[in-house]
Amino acid sequence: MNDALTGIAQAAPAIGMIAAFACLIGGLYLVRTGKDRPKGVLLLIMTAVLVGNVLIWTLPTGR
Repeated sequence: MNDALTGIAQAAPAIGMIAAFACLIGGLYLVRTGKDRPKGVLLLIMTAVLVGNVLIWTLPTGR
């Protein structure tokens, strides 16, 4: 990571990935049990978006 990131900004990708795993587990649970499939699908979509955001955050800046 670059020098501009300090404090919480350094922890943001890790926190985002923990949240993504939690959403993935919850989404799969809701979809597989049939308790609330639409919310489960939304959780899975949110997981994909969150992982994409983490990938963008961690891309090198090219400097």
